[in-house]
Amino acid sequence: MLDIFKSGGWLMLPILFCSIAVIAICIERIWTLSPRRIAPRTLLGDVWGWLKNNQVNADKLKELRDSSPLGRIFASGLSNSRHGREVMKDSIEETASQVVHELEHYLGALGTIAAVAPLIGLLGTVLGMIQVFNAIMLEGTGNAGVLAGGISQALITTAAGLACAIPALMAHRYFQRRVDTIVVAMEQEAVKLVDALHSDRKIEDAA
Repeated sequence: MLDIFKSGGWLMLPILFCSIAVIAICIERIWTLSPRRIAPRTLLGDVWGWLKNNQVNADKLKELRDSSPLGRIFASGLSNSRHGREVMKDSIEETASQVVHELEHYLGALGTIAAVAPLIGLLGTVLGMIQVFNAIMLEGTGNAGVLAGGISQALITTAAGLACAIPALMAHRYFQRRVDTIVVAMEQEAVKLVDALHSDRKIEDAA
């Protein structure tokens, strides 16, 4: 395996670094993008219980804000709920945009690696073929070892670049889909909170 790596030339190093980055990002994203950690299913019920029992205060909002990303969104909305439905929705949307940006952390790097790794492999292919043609110019076609070395470098770097890019692309698509699913779930929970809170207040005002 080490011999194959050496045969690919110095361009194998950036491909190796890209591969390590892909593995590290995937592990970090699997841990971070857990739906249970981001949007706990019981959180809306807990918040509604606080509201019914008039337990929402600064300490509860801080606890809610620190509990999860969805908790941050809820806390932002509750902090501005007294200003009306539209203000509450605007504050929720502003906080949600920050949360989504954090959820998409490192996904751009995955997409970049998926695009760049094949190009690095292609560069290795070009350099390998240049080496082959230089050898032909200097020594003719009789030196099979030099020719094989150049062709080997061309093939190995191309294969390594693709081997890095394909998993990176698959991971990028997978995590992007997971983020989209989580965002939809958070939007639904936030809408439920807004509707429940302000419909309840409308009933109280009418009474």
